[in-house]
Amino acid sequence: MRPDLSVKNGKLVLDPAELKGRDVPDVLASLRVIDGLEVELAEAPADIRPLAPSEQPRPVLPGPAPQATPSTVTGWLPRAALFQPLIADPRWPRFSATLQFYQNDEELGTVGAANFGAALPFYGWRALGTDWQVGLHAGVFSIFDLEAESSDLVNSDFFVGLPISARYGPVSAQLRLFHQSSHLGDEFLLRNRIDRINLSYEAVDLRLSLKPFDWLRLYAGGGAIVLSEPDLAAGIAQAGIEITSPKPIYRDLLYPVVALDVQSFEERDWAVNYSARAGVEFRSGWLASRRLQVLLEYFNGNSPNGQFFDRTIEYFGPGVHFYF
Repeated sequence: MRPDLSVKNGKLVLDPAELKGRDVPDVLASLRVIDGLEVELAEAPADIRPLAPSEQPRPVLPGPAPQATPSTVTGWLPRAALFQPLIADPRWPRFSATLQFYQNDEELGTVGAANFGAALPFYGWRALGTDWQVGLHAGVFSIFDLEAESSDLVNSDFFVGLPISARYGPVSAQLRLFHQSSHLGDEFLLRNRIDRINLSYEAVDLRLSLKPFDWLRLYAGGGAIVLSEPDLAAGIAQAGIEITSPKPIYRDLLYPVVALDVQSFEERDWAVNYSARAGVEFRSGWLASRRLQVLLEYFNGNSPNGQFFDRTIEYFGPGVHFYF
């Protein structure tokens, strides 16, 4: 026994700091075999005390991301969102970088799209047997003409929304009030004769999402523009499907993903916009509840870029997408 250990009335109290890095239960068991010696462990700091069963970290299992439990979706700044991102929606807030090859367009050929944004839940609670969340959607969606001498900024859309989300079993819903404004790039304006549109509007939308299986998601919804400049017809409709493989194509890291989003606007006589994306999603312990995807995308319809909303475009290309 070490000479600096203190034994009083047959009781030995050990400092947890002295046992850091050792098998604490084994040390205690070895000392307790000494006749007449009672051994206790002083209160341990949080970083070395044994974890209670409820505090034990959960292992990360392969396959589709599990449904968030109430402990991860309620309280302040929940770790998981109730309403999952819409993978193929061109205007869902995310961090992404894509290369877009425009087809038969008079002004644009090779375009770079850089998006900065996130869908963040602020507070979650449970009521009436249903999980609820309020949060923030915010993003900047920009496109650059990569064939111009200085890769000119063409257009930036600024987006902010206030969503209320709910989930009951496989069904989730989101009601959102949002604002979008659009701005042309200075260099693009200098080298083009174009009638600038001061596009800005506020709208409200509602989406319902159903996951009958872990690998399949269906969603649909609609909304209305309530204020706009210039004056726009109100109606908005949207639907989509997402398929996520439950089995990886490489170890437990890469999982195939396919998604299709269709949207239609009354302002464009309900013409349908198609956005399709396919690729792989990375899953690992270090990503936790975040999502990282490498996708090929295809778009055909009215431009989602605000200043050019009255133009029909078609493009395809690769992209990387990251969701908080």
